Amino acid sequence: MTTGVRTGFAAGENAPLTGGSLTWGVETEPSTLNPHLNGQAKAKLILRNAYESLLARTPEGGYVPWLAKDYAISEDGKTYTFHLRDDVTFSDGEKLDAAAAALTFIKLKEPTYSGSISAGHVSHLKEAIAEDSHTLVLKLSRVYAPFLDGAAGIEILSPKSYESSQLKSGGPELAGTGPFILDRYVKGQEIRFVKNLAYNWAPANAAHQGPAYLDEVIYRFLSEASVRTGAISSGQVDVIEGIAGNDAGLFKDSDEFTYQSAINTGTPYTLYLNTQNGPTTDVKVRKAVLAAIDVDRVIQSVYRGERQRAWGILTPADTDFYDKSIERAYGFDAKLANSLLDEAGWTSRDAEGFRTKDGKRLIIEIIQSQVTLRDQRDILLQAVQAQARQNAGIDLALQYVDTGTYANRQKDGQYGIIPNSTTTQENGTTIYFHYLPRDRGGSINYSRTEAPEISAWLDEAASTLDAKKRFEIYAKLQRFALLEQAYGLPLYVPEDQIAASAQVQGVSFRSFKRLPENAYDIWLQKQA
Repeated sequence: MTTGVRTGFAAGENAPLTGGSLTWGVETEPSTLNPHLNGQAKAKLILRNAYESLLARTPEGGYVPWLAKDYAISEDGKTYTFHLRDDVTFSDGEKLDAAAAALTFIKLKEPTYSGSISAGHVSHLKEAIAEDSHTLVLKLSRVYAPFLDGAAGIEILSPKSYESSQLKSGGPELAGTGPFILDRYVKGQEIRFVKNLAYNWAPANAAHQGPAYLDEVIYRFLSEASVRTGAISSGQVDVIEGIAGNDAGLFKDSDEFTYQSAINTGTPYTLYLNTQNGPTTDVKVRKAVLAAIDVDRVIQSVYRGERQRAWGILTPADTDFYDKSIERAYGFDAKLANSLLDEAGWTSRDAEGFRTKDGKRLIIEIIQSQVTLRDQRDILLQAVQAQARQNAGIDLALQYVDTGTYANRQKDGQYGIIPNSTTTQENGTTIYFHYLPRDRGGSINYSRTEAPEISAWLDEAASTLDAKKRFEIYAKLQRFALLEQAYGLPLYVPEDQIAASAQVQGVSFRSFKRLPENAYDIWLQKQA
């Protein structure tokens, strides 16, 4: 590791230094390097180095300028106008203008390019127009209140990127406007970014302006928490994320490291119960699953106090729409779980103690994607499995599958439970993707609910810009989904943790979403 000369900051021991190389040990390898097609929250840490959006978020959920200098929403709520900066260039040398930004939105509307993404925010987009060289106008077919939350965060790609053979996989040919440029990707090992020397358009809430301090940043893919801990402890890497509960104490009170953590926006890690396939089509069985799991005990045993038990369909970080009244409104009750299963006809037991009906065991298959199997979730699911068996005689069959199998099983509905969390959407927008019917934009509607009540509530919430009214609707939906219909069992609130060597300065979390920030503001202290 090397450090360089001081920047133009005020003199002093803590003034940032330019130069040097940073190695960051990460938990998740991106499934694709195309930021539009990658739904992994963990991958955003990596891809955000190269790709940027129209606006940046504040800790309170507001917006500050980034690629766009400002924005305006028409009185009827159907036209969004963004005035773009005139000094931004893509890493391929092309200038950012309104036509380039409009093309990104036009492409995202094409199902052949974006797949299920086209059924999300952009499905409400009627037109994307370059009104002049630096004025982008987005027109909606109808009022859709969450639109800005999604549109402001979409990464803008160079027009040439859409002609690349790497479009679906991502790679150096996809040009963004970020402070770093993708230089090298070695599958299964690492990804390297180099400083964008031309960069001078950081968001208004960045810690500095101008090019990044570091010359390069390398992300090494280390899937095991213990391996990441060992790598930073031995000096093989400078920073790690995704720290196991058992390891947090190694960094918290150490002079050799810094430690930070922050809970995410979006949805908790939740067991979504399929309402259209298998035993979970019966609401009594779904309610029994929720009552059979002592979530508090499970979270404490797995994470040793380093994770927060979840209650709602959103995380507490969604400050505008999280309804705290759902906490303790339901919970572990083994007597209730067994009573519900008796009422549902699962009254017999087999030789292993599992409940049966008509000679068939009560098996609920949990399908977990290997790609999102992080943060000790395999251990967590095993603990949940043991609870369901012990407390109610339910056989939760764990299946860990590859990306293709996961996509097919999700599409065909061939599962009992899908566990998942989302941290890329906020301000309640993820509710639409989780609870609308699939043909109306519910691309991650794992419970496969088509309840007309929910669709009506979400239509009502989307049609108003009144945040208080939206909160009331979301709160009503939440109680219906969890207390009345038991569509899912929230387990814990996802959070991110960062441990860094003491000489690493400027490591931080993204405003509002609370995911680890990219390497733009990071610098390396000169070593003695």
